Amino acid sequence: MCHATDSRPPAPPRSGDVAERGTLTLTSTDGTEVAAAYAAPAGEVRVGVVLLPDIRGLHPYYVALAERFAEAGLPALALDWFGRTAALPQTGTRGPDFDWRTHIPQVTAAGVDADVTAAVAYLRERTRPGLPVVTVGFCFGGSHSWRLAGNADVDLAGSVGFYGKPELTGEAPAVRPTLMVIAGADAATPVEDQLALAERLRAAGAQVETAVYDGAPHSFFDRAYGDWAEACADVWRRVLALTDRVAVG
Repeated sequence: MCHATDSRPPAPPRSGDVAERGTLTLTSTDGTEVAAAYAAPAGEVRVGVVLLPDIRGLHPYYVALAERFAEAGLPALALDWFGRTAALPQTGTRGPDFDWRTHIPQVTAAGVDADVTAAVAYLRERTRPGLPVVTVGFCFGGSHSWRLAGNADVDLAGSVGFYGKPELTGEAPAVRPTLMVIAGADAATPVEDQLALAERLRAAGAQVETAVYDGAPHSFFDRAYGDWAEACADVWRRVLALTDRVAVG
């Protein structure tokens, strides 16, 4: 599991007002209704973020993370995985009793791509046409974020993945800037496998940045992990550097 039930993301290095926050139902490009959470900063925006959660779907951690990105000046939409196989959550988010073990094997790349495409469209509708959008994913979502870096059919400007599984990324080389955030003590996703994926992508011509945090556990990007505050701050710096790099206007 990627985060504890009460985990919440660390604060970004820059902070501004959040103009809007809340959960909603997103209609995917295949007509599926998907649970989501949106947060937007006050003022003009230059790039947006689609958040791809861990195996639990739209956990409160990702609602809070959307707000953190909004504080940093980026509108963010966090997605749930399970619109095709489970009822929408009545509370807006998935609770600790949700049976993700049954539903995760039923999540398909085609469904993820449809949801992300709809999320990109939603962010542009709420902000401005042509807004550059990056994916930021964790664990299961990190794998899909890396995979999406190689999917030219989904209109993205960059991809960030935290502690993903290389075997889920597919064979397509990344066609846009990619950041791989790697926990150095992550037994679930060995460092060597992730670095090998980065080398394969680079060999195919991709722009891939790797950040390995020695000794850090899986899911270290958590404000409760005081021992990893410096690593979390560095992650924020790298993620925002990527979004700044792809921003326009």
